[in-house]
Amino acid sequence: MSVTIYHNPRCSKSRQTLQLIEDKGISPTIITYLDNPPSIDELKAILSKLGVSPRELLRKKEAEECGLNDDSLNEDALIAGMVANPRAIERPIVVKGDKAVLGRPPENVLDLL
Repeated sequence: MSVTIYHNPRCSKSRQTLQLIEDKGISPTIITYLDNPPSIDELKAILSKLGVSPRELLRKKEAEECGLNDDSLNEDALIAGMVANPRAIERPIVVKGDKAVLGRPPENVLDLL
């Protein structure tokens, strides 16, 4: 089964998570999500696999900068905002089949592999 990582190469946690995956002998599909953000449908699928709400996947500082910290925004508005402003999406996200984990801390990915 394939493994995909939504990766930001400038992020130390993302680099550490990628290294853990590669150390297990897995060559994941790497999506640099800042350059290639997920579509609305893809992000909804990722959220479902993670089992979290859009608000739980927001980076606080970036969400504030993008105006996504407004409590009145519904889930669809948050998802659309995250797709338009991918730096507001917490990272890294690792997906395998119908499950996903957030690589914070990087060791979280070990349960998925």
